[in-house]
Amino acid sequence: MTETSTLHRILDYSARADPYPLYAELRKTPVALQEDGSYVISTYREITDILHNPHLSSDARNLSRPTPAAEERDTPSFITIDPPEHDRLRRLAMRHFGPPCTPGLVTGMQPDLTAIVGSLIDDFAKNSQLVDIVDDFAYPFPVTVICQLLGVPREDEPRFHQWVNAIIDSLDYNPETDPPEKMNHGMQATKDMHQYLGGLLEPRHGRPGDDLLSRLANDDGPDGRMTDKEIISTAHLLLIAGHETTVNLITNGMLTLLRHPHVLQRLRGEPDLIVRLVEELLRYEPPVHIIPWRAAYSDITLADTVIPKGSRIILMLASGSRDPDRFDDPDRFDPDRQDNQHLGFGSGIHLCFGGPLARLETQIALSELVRRLERPRLVTDPPPYRPSPILRGPIHLHIEQS
Repeated sequence: MTETSTLHRILDYSARADPYPLYAELRKTPVALQEDGSYVISTYREITDILHNPHLSSDARNLSRPTPAAEERDTPSFITIDPPEHDRLRRLAMRHFGPPCTPGLVTGMQPDLTAIVGSLIDDFAKNSQLVDIVDDFAYPFPVTVICQLLGVPREDEPRFHQWVNAIIDSLDYNPETDPPEKMNHGMQATKDMHQYLGGLLEPRHGRPGDDLLSRLANDDGPDGRMTDKEIISTAHLLLIAGHETTVNLITNGMLTLLRHPHVLQRLRGEPDLIVRLVEELLRYEPPVHIIPWRAAYSDITLADTVIPKGSRIILMLASGSRDPDRFDDPDRFDPDRQDNQHLGFGSGIHLCFGGPLARLETQIALSELVRRLERPRLVTDPPPYRPSPILRGPIHLHIEQS
């Protein structure tokens, strides 16, 4: 089956540097049945339609063949459950993370974010002509920010870094082709991280503080209070999503600017361009390419195809954002693009919770890199990429600076 072979080629590491020609091939069949009974959706209209369809489930336990991780989950995070519980937990978390209850939280962080970025650039700008944008900048920046927000000690980063890697590696687990150890390592890492977060949470009860763990532990809002398990699952989600996607977005952004030097030079003279530039980056080189686990609550008809109840649904977000039926000249990086309702942060009820923070972090990071580095040059193009086809970005991005 052609569609199956195309998907397999996308998932293969050899496609990581440039999956976009394969996405174009996949879009020839907007809703494609795979040999394992799953359905791949690759076009913009169909992705947005199903993300707003109440019969789409985010809970993998609703699959006709649930994954081992789904079957063994105790208290999942709100990103992997459905209404009404999703809505309650998201509201509880959002009370302390943004509008309407804390409207100035993200914008109020701008001075601290700028200071962190400046310190990181100071460190490598004066010490080396060869810089790894990932290790020296794009990783430590959002990790520092999310640790401060949550109340996680920054010095514990080496511990949860290993857990995060194992969890991300297990996201694209295929029981028919992957060894069980891949999923087992991810499940054990989840248990270890939950135990760690539980140890941080317990002493915060009855001791209100400014960090998110303290706020969630002591909040009695209109929706009640999260249980400890719910707080831990929410913190787990934010700790991973709060830095992994932003690392990719910043790194993909610097790579894209170095490949488009006229845009980089223009940004130096037009700093306000950064807002539109990041939106175009979210469309053109997004940090999240695939949502691999969705399920049909009941039969769903999409593009004249009936997706049976219990079927696994795979959403190719990055393909949708390059769909020529939705975007003019979609393979061109154009920060002046006016109509840019991309899928970089998804769509529907699971629209990325941390999107406003990721936008601001990336705007500051790229603006300061462009301003401070006079003549940056790519050492290797394409750079080496992370293993994951889901959270896609370079594992290293070496540049030389004058």
